[in-house]
Amino acid sequence: MSETDLRRRLVAEALGTALLLATVVGSGIMGERLAGGNVAIALLGNTLATGAILMVLILILGPLSGAHFNPAVTLSFALQRRLPAGEGWLYVGAQVVGGVIGTVVAHIMFAEPVVATSATVRTGPGQWLAEVVATFGLVATILGCLRWRPDAVAYAVGLFISAGYWFTSSTSFANPAVTVARTLTDTFSGIRPADAPAFIAAQVVGAVAATALFAWLLAPRPAVADTSPVPEPDQTS
Repeated sequence: MSETDLRRRLVAEALGTALLLATVVGSGIMGERLAGGNVAIALLGNTLATGAILMVLILILGPLSGAHFNPAVTLSFALQRRLPAGEGWLYVGAQVVGGVIGTVVAHIMFAEPVVATSATVRTGPGQWLAEVVATFGLVATILGCLRWRPDAVAYAVGLFISAGYWFTSSTSFANPAVTVARTLTDTFSGIRPADAPAFIAAQVVGAVAATALFAWLLAPRPAVADTSPVPEPDQTS
């Protein structure tokens, strides 16, 4: 692809990740302010906004960049050789920068400090396993849909992340760029910087495991040789 095309793809990745984080952080702040101390209601608001924006972003930016918005997804595509490694690193850089910008924008919208290191503790084997499961499921959703129902990727991803907020103990970060950005917000959606490396490591494990398993699951069946007997030529003519 041309350099111009790559620039556009990188801008799309940065923009999409920025809008995703503005939604994650912003809806977390709004939910917490309106929930009156009810954490379940705050999480529900956070969930609905995140699932909805993911569907929108994939629909409008997917044709431009593939709508990764997630280094774990980019890693999977690089492992499959669907994306050159050099471009993959540029995607990751754009995603991380976009995530930080989105967090800052959310803070400004809600009159929060522009950057505030999170104090929210998110750690322990249960949450690390949850991140492996969440990222595995997200990558599996993308790969399976791309094979069988590419038109449904946006909806499937939004629905999976919405479910993941509730069935995983970590609330399904499933995204290293999101994890980095959420260390910079001391609001509902934050994560303590000291806890981020283990989350990111778990996300990488989940992405690699899903990529490996689905490479096998979705591999085309080998052609079966025709072993039926060849009819003898007609000797009566």
